[in-house]
Amino acid sequence: MPKILIVGGGYAGFYTAWKLEKWLRAGEADVTVVDPLPYMTYQPFLPEVAAGSIEPRHAVVGIRRHLKKTRVIAGKVTGISHASKTATIASNAGDTWEEEYDQIVVTAGSVSRTFPIPGVADEAIGLKTIEEATAIRDRILVNFDKAAQMAPGPERDRLLTVVVVGGGFAGIEVFAELRSFVSALISSYPEIDFEDTHFHLIEAMGRIMPEVSLKTSLWVIDNLAKRGAQIHLDTQLKSAVGGVVELSTGESFESDLIIWTAGVMASPMLKGTDLPIEERGRLRVRADLRVEGDDGIVEGAWGAGDVSAVPDLTGGGVGGFCVPNAQHAVRQGKLLAKNIVASLRGEGVKDYFHKNMGAVAGLGLGVGVFQSGKLAIKGLPAWFAHRGYHGLAMPSWERKLRVIWGWVNNFFLGRDNVSLEARVHPRAVFEEFASRPRPAAPAAAPVPPTAAPAAASAPDAGSAAPASGEKPANAELPGSYSSEPAATAEVNGVAATDSSPEAPKAKATKPRTKAAAKAPAGE
Repeated sequence: MPKILIVGGGYAGFYTAWKLEKWLRAGEADVTVVDPLPYMTYQPFLPEVAAGSIEPRHAVVGIRRHLKKTRVIAGKVTGISHASKTATIASNAGDTWEEEYDQIVVTAGSVSRTFPIPGVADEAIGLKTIEEATAIRDRILVNFDKAAQMAPGPERDRLLTVVVVGGGFAGIEVFAELRSFVSALISSYPEIDFEDTHFHLIEAMGRIMPEVSLKTSLWVIDNLAKRGAQIHLDTQLKSAVGGVVELSTGESFESDLIIWTAGVMASPMLKGTDLPIEERGRLRVRADLRVEGDDGIVEGAWGAGDVSAVPDLTGGGVGGFCVPNAQHAVRQGKLLAKNIVASLRGEGVKDYFHKNMGAVAGLGLGVGVFQSGKLAIKGLPAWFAHRGYHGLAMPSWERKLRVIWGWVNNFFLGRDNVSLEARVHPRAVFEEFASRPRPAAPAAAPVPPTAAPAAASAPDAGSAAPASGEKPANAELPGSYSSEPAATAEVNGVAATDSSPEAPKAKATKPRTKAAAKAPAGE
């Protein structure tokens, strides 16, 4: 059978494999997916995960649960030699091998794009993974707990200041969702007032959310200003060393939570391949999603999603290419599966053509915006449109029901605002109280020859008698503790007690009398 190797299990990769399972005949091809994570992350839900509105596990889709006929490898593709049709795979178990294939599908996605700004690499956190979204939520909750115990001052202000860098959809959504989240938290912390919390969004351009009209973007800015959030336009981040945020305008303030959402770039794994790459580091593909080099189509190679420069035939893309978002990646994955099946059967392939249906964003509970052409909807109706669209766009009914049911629960019960930051070091408590072996006892000093007769007359020659008040050393019972009654044993001629070293010594008891021995069993 032809071997199809899919690199990456994100939107495009997951949907390609999912639809291949549906459209391939039995025995028509062997499909393998390689990804280090066991799930696909539905990234439009990350702002709501960070704000505690969605359970983290509900925003991901288990790969093995939904890909029943596909071979799944937990690992990374570190290199591709298409000339020899082999890929180098480094598994999570530590093994490395060369995997042969007939058709390769590159859907490795994207990573956060940063700039060499001092302090960003050390202090900031991205918003590309479910782990980052969960960490943001937990950091806010932990900071609130700390700030509630502090008197007003610089350190308290630092804990209650949130900074987001980047005014695109991802940045505005997480900024607005966290503002809504923190406003709701204040009711549980009487020590903290609304005015004590500070929100800053930094955008280098002169406007936010280029996907919507200028009028709509200005409405968003005004709405967030009324909710106590400040947006800095035409402003660049100059430094974030030590959490001290320095702006190009000369302003400066401290923050314990700096979120970076200022763009993405294609996965760097492409640098380890012999596939054609364009100037921005993306895979060069045609509109039918086949890889294209200087000499034409590269047979047996396909690409889709954020890692690929897919031409936008509608004319609405930036630079003539589809923008890197979930809407395109999902649809490209579906078409990619159809085109692969068609190529295997000797049928014609189709070009990718998808006119943007519009843009929708959630800005916190009950607030949203929707833009489609000249039609703009704001406030509660747009918020329902946001949840309706993304709730239905979530892959599989199993995932849809989990997300929607969580929204229903939150409507009646409120958000589950509990930090699980301690999960980062799950063994901390166990290690704190775990018993460890005692240091080995020092070797006994050799007995002088003149003292040999006296030593020979000791009841246990070769054993040093313990000093007064000290417990006998016993190498075979180091640091042993038990919840059972103390038990004694004779080990190497030394009485060993299986009890805590801190427990007081039991008083010696006299032998039981004959009368006591005959006492009733119920004594």
